[in-house]
Amino acid sequence: MNIGDTVKLNTNQEDSPETILRLFVHGTLKRGYWNHQRFCAQARSIEPAVVWGRLYHLHAGFPALEVPEGLILARGTADPMADARRQQEIDMPRFGRPTGDRDLIHGELVTFTDPQRDLPPIDRLEGFRPGGHSMYQRVMVAAARGSIACAVWTYTMHAPQNGERITNDNQAVFWKSRLYSAQNA
Repeated sequence: MNIGDTVKLNTNQEDSPETILRLFVHGTLKRGYWNHQRFCAQARSIEPAVVWGRLYHLHAGFPALEVPEGLILARGTADPMADARRQQEIDMPRFGRPTGDRDLIHGELVTFTDPQRDLPPIDRLEGFRPGGHSMYQRVMVAAARGSIACAVWTYTMHAPQNGERITNDNQAVFWKSRLYSAQNA
């Protein structure tokens, strides 16, 4: 299995659309990185995807994604099942280049079949507290997987401070050079 491959895991014929939750990950939750096995082992599938935004490597040692406010389709709540249903309501979001200085951020689309079980631990990892002070916000944006657009949840940080911007030109080099991999955990 290569990092760019689509992987089907934990396939259950009884998965209903209401229980499917798609999450775009861009950092330590990706395959091969140190939080993947702990938080994404129950994924039904994992495939390459992209979103628009800016990616930063924070001096604290982890990545942060900044998404333009105009691309946010919804904001996460404390109810994973309501968030999964909300995601299903967005049929085909528009995926086009936003105005401003934005990059295509390469990551993975992780599909979960039990949001009630799978999402709260990731929310805690990302410091997401609906209605309270949060390190990251969980927001819904459009992602592209190949030529298909879909609504995904992702974690974003508004105006990250104390970090280095990672552009399209240096994303691949950046990830290969960092100690985020599971082998270095």
